[in-house]
Amino acid sequence: MIRSPFIPIDQLTRFESDESSEGDLIEVIVKYSGDVLAVGAALDAFVEILDTNYAIFTISLKNLEQLYGYDQIEYIELPKNLTYFLRKNLESSCISQVQRQNSFGLTGDGILIGIIDSGIDYTHPDFQNQDETTRILFLWDQTLDGAPPEGFRNGSEFTKTQIDEALDSDTPYTYVPSTDYVGHGTAVAGIAAGNGNSSDGVERGVAPNASLIVVKLGHKGSASFTRTTEIMRAAKYISDKAQQLNMPVSINISYGTSNGSHLGNSLFENYLTNVSQRWRSSITVAAGNEGSSGHHYSKVLTQGAMDTVEFSISDNIPRLYMTIWKNFVDTMYFEVISPSGRSTGIITPLQRVTRFTLDDVLVSVLYGQPNHYNPEQEIYILFRGVSKPISGGLWSIRVRGVEISYGLFDMWLPSLEEVGQNTSFLRPAVTNTITLPATAQNVISVGGYNSTLNSIADFTGQGTIRNIDFIKPDLVAPAVDILTTRTGGGYDVFTGTSVAAPFVTGSAALMMEWGLLRGNDPFLYGQRIKAFLWKGAERSTNITYQNPIWGYGTLSLCNTMDLLVEYNQAGGAFS
Repeated sequence: MIRSPFIPIDQLTRFESDESSEGDLIEVIVKYSGDVLAVGAALDAFVEILDTNYAIFTISLKNLEQLYGYDQIEYIELPKNLTYFLRKNLESSCISQVQRQNSFGLTGDGILIGIIDSGIDYTHPDFQNQDETTRILFLWDQTLDGAPPEGFRNGSEFTKTQIDEALDSDTPYTYVPSTDYVGHGTAVAGIAAGNGNSSDGVERGVAPNASLIVVKLGHKGSASFTRTTEIMRAAKYISDKAQQLNMPVSINISYGTSNGSHLGNSLFENYLTNVSQRWRSSITVAAGNEGSSGHHYSKVLTQGAMDTVEFSISDNIPRLYMTIWKNFVDTMYFEVISPSGRSTGIITPLQRVTRFTLDDVLVSVLYGQPNHYNPEQEIYILFRGVSKPISGGLWSIRVRGVEISYGLFDMWLPSLEEVGQNTSFLRPAVTNTITLPATAQNVISVGGYNSTLNSIADFTGQGTIRNIDFIKPDLVAPAVDILTTRTGGGYDVFTGTSVAAPFVTGSAALMMEWGLLRGNDPFLYGQRIKAFLWKGAERSTNITYQNPIWGYGTLSLCNTMDLLVEYNQAGGAFS
């Protein structure tokens, strides 16, 4: 029997069950081999198979510990919460030139664009054909009760026929009650694939003739935050639909979290890498808006040294986490000190789970262990108000270097969308602020820049050069004052890496149209798309590339297309 020592039941049931549970049920991500459905049946769990190695179990807390005892179960991971990133640009990214009929004349015709987001305003004219029928082939709203897609447990799936019936009525939401009240997904979809119907074709997106598959993320009881499991389900759903329709697909994810090692090796990130290798597809992910948030701290500690890390918590936050990652070889002791000066005392690695109440705040500390996917060690700290939300104040953590070989440790607070700007480290680091899953190796990670000033956006998530073979982001795209579709009709201006990513998503769709559908390059998908986007990116002479801020440079689709023509004429992928 395989019994994982890596995720103690205490962590699952006491640290996170309030976020990832539904009554007595909890969701977990499972890496498996063999007959995992038999395991689910034995434990009265609902099993959603993602592929031959990954599944999502919805299981009762009382049966969770038994799950570790099955040979089929290789590893278990809790879902994390993710948030979305909102913060004349076809020209600056050299996309308009590629769309023109006297050039490549690419529009995304015959290509699918998958939007994994907060939903879409399907009544917006920019997502309709000239005959007022929808361009959306499928819409899966995970937050609604109804008929979920086959193989999934929750949500309601709507087909093009159902959406067309809704659009043809005076009360469309009676027929298809899915809405995008946030507006984030509608904005993202407009950049990637809006056709400009509301503006006589003027304010169109990158791939205006592409078809759409949209997944509205979420779960009952939580409209604001999305779990990693919901994105995994959405990626499988869109990939499966693309294969059934025999259509290439470009998928956009403009959500992220700071909760993780940022090394690209969680089950969540590995699964997205697997999906990116299936079918004729490309996955683009926003790098997040954590660059100037003050939510990352990094330090190299020497043996015998002590570092005091100060951070402020703003008023009226009911709970927040801090995740600390370090080399497992190093032995470090931690001590949490409240605004009043009360201390937990020194917490050693042998104290796997400890809890203290300081200033009416329950402080829970978990020392994790390496697993067979990640050699690093996580120390997870959860702050939770006892009788009321956490009162604002200055907290600190003392870190002592006891036995040090490497010395580096990183700390992350939740994202801006979760805790705001006033919860932050006093001495933050801007590096390594890209959010998961933009850290997954095979996705295209997109940072943001101001295309008017040709300057990096201060909020864009930045990578690190610690792993020289795996530097993120891959490139940057316009992210400041982007005009795009809004919920309710018309257009509005948005800023953030969320709106940078769909420029690349749409560009990948145009590349696949040229390569796959027009017969110019039958292998133009996946990592080949990423490589040509790298090579075609605009680079400044006074900046060294690849770097953790600009990646390989700014998106330039016409450069990329010219290179594709040149390389394919020389033999390209066939040589």
